[in-house]
Amino acid sequence: MDHHFTHSTFISPFTWRYGSAEMHAIWSEHNKRLLMRQVWVALATAQHEAGLVTAVQLTDLQNHMQDVDIERALTIEKETRHDVMAEIRTFAEQCIRGGGIIHWGATSADITDNVDVLRLRAAAQLLAQKLRTLLTAFSSRIEATANLPTMAHTHIQPAEPTTLGYRFAVYAQDLLEDYKALQNLIGNLRGKGLKGAVGTQASFQELLIHTSMSPEEMEAIAMNLLGLPYFPIATQTYTRQQDLRIQQVLAGIASSLHKFALDFRILQSPPFGEWAEPFGKKQVGSSAMPFKRNPINSENICSLARYIGSLPNVAWDNSSQTILERSLDDSANRRLMQAESFLATDEVLTKALQLVEGIVIDEEAIRRNMAHFGPFAATERVLMALVAAGGSRQVGHEWIREASLEAWATLQVGADNPLAALLANDSRIRQYLSEKQILGLMDAAAYTGTAVHRAHQFAQTINQEIAI
Repeated sequence: MDHHFTHSTFISPFTWRYGSAEMHAIWSEHNKRLLMRQVWVALATAQHEAGLVTAVQLTDLQNHMQDVDIERALTIEKETRHDVMAEIRTFAEQCIRGGGIIHWGATSADITDNVDVLRLRAAAQLLAQKLRTLLTAFSSRIEATANLPTMAHTHIQPAEPTTLGYRFAVYAQDLLEDYKALQNLIGNLRGKGLKGAVGTQASFQELLIHTSMSPEEMEAIAMNLLGLPYFPIATQTYTRQQDLRIQQVLAGIASSLHKFALDFRILQSPPFGEWAEPFGKKQVGSSAMPFKRNPINSENICSLARYIGSLPNVAWDNSSQTILERSLDDSANRRLMQAESFLATDEVLTKALQLVEGIVIDEEAIRRNMAHFGPFAATERVLMALVAAGGSRQVGHEWIREASLEAWATLQVGADNPLAALLANDSRIRQYLSEKQILGLMDAAAYTGTAVHRAHQFAQTINQEIAI
């Protein structure tokens, strides 16, 4: 296979289009092979403490641990058709004194599974940092807009007023739960440890039989050097249920951001016109329609989030179909799934932060929509006051319904909403409420309940929860 990639060959969009430089570095081939060498050195260090590996051999490995040579390893892999053996031989060629003891007693998954978890942990920690930054940005937006009334919608139909800060708090609350789930995941990630071909440590027990060290002690020393907790029970691999849990957490983040981005797309559409993505002076919205300002960032979030959301299905198949102590039918898709799920999540978090920090809020459009639809919601206040003044709820409901239908018909021809005036001039309602009372009650901007207080309160909750 030709391993020299250019733009004349297929390369994944994740190679150059999606994901930060930091996330790319974590999932790079160089980092993977460097971590493999770290695991081998940790194993050799434990075996040195058992008296099996000399100080000279261990020092030789340590001195060459950073000398990753991917080209040489790929050349060997063409012959061996085994990536781990190719890396072992490449490392061994560099270590004249210690090369012969590399991978002593281990199986491939003793190395690769621990390397996977080291990368998964680093990637999850990077996402946690980005999610914390995003939540901080949401907290600022919540505080700044907690008092700004805006129309809420159910069934994509005007409902009652809320506040913009409260709406932002809805998104932030989901993301805060995602942050907690991610932190819990990070705290519970575990490697395979060093347990050999089927998890029994038989090879290590044989190796250590004439020493004072047990396989469990050797494993503990090596894994402590790596700073990696590990499962007490494993087969040839760590349980693939862990991969499923990882993908479920990432899918949760993606779901929360998809909801935010989808709402953003709706609110940017001209019939709403309340939000807009930042738009560069030279940015092109459409190749055919020069006037277009498409919500490309929020659409990109939705697109990648759908992909992330599909990956738990793959992880579920892997975990449920691992036959007995190991089958290799998860290997190829894990190479794709693990890196791409984190790169995609990294990208949607970056895009979401750009949206939250750069959102253009059209307060005039918000007021216009409130004036257009808010009076319908405010009728509930009038009805409650009418009943409190001694009127019949059922009769009053009919009076307001009649006026609402008339007002709705007026809106359809492009006129202003006349509902407040219709109710204020209705002699039947005026038996119970004065014109001034009715007009005051029809101020929908005042009909936001406890949203303002709870939005401010939740912003403080965010700040407390993500405090480092």
